[in-house]
Amino acid sequence: MLKTGLAGSLIAAICCFTPILVIAFVGAGLGGLVGGLDYFLFPMLFASLGLVAQSLYLNSNQTSPSPKWIIVALVVILSTILFVLQFRLAITLAAVAAIAVALYWLYLRPKSKSAQIN
Repeated sequence: MLKTGLAGSLIAAICCFTPILVIAFVGAGLGGLVGGLDYFLFPMLFASLGLVAQSLYLNSNQTSPSPKWIIVALVVILSTILFVLQFRLAITLAAVAAIAVALYWLYLRPKSKSAQIN
């Protein structure tokens, strides 16, 4: 699950921030679909980062309730904010989401034995 989420995030990020997908669509004669790519790619990026966050939780062996519904809500909220703002803060929101997942990973990492004793 972690590999799938990371792969999806990487693919969505590459397609969002570089013109690779635009060139491929225009080259294939699908230039009319280029305008709607952001409506698919950014929610895919957020969903992939949500999948990474959920898999990090599952791999951490936490006994607390699963944050699955919180993650789903955040993916929907971020996508909605992006649509409402008409992609004006797209890169900022994507960076905030990626940083949030990295901080979540740091939070879930097992503590060292010396830190647990103190």
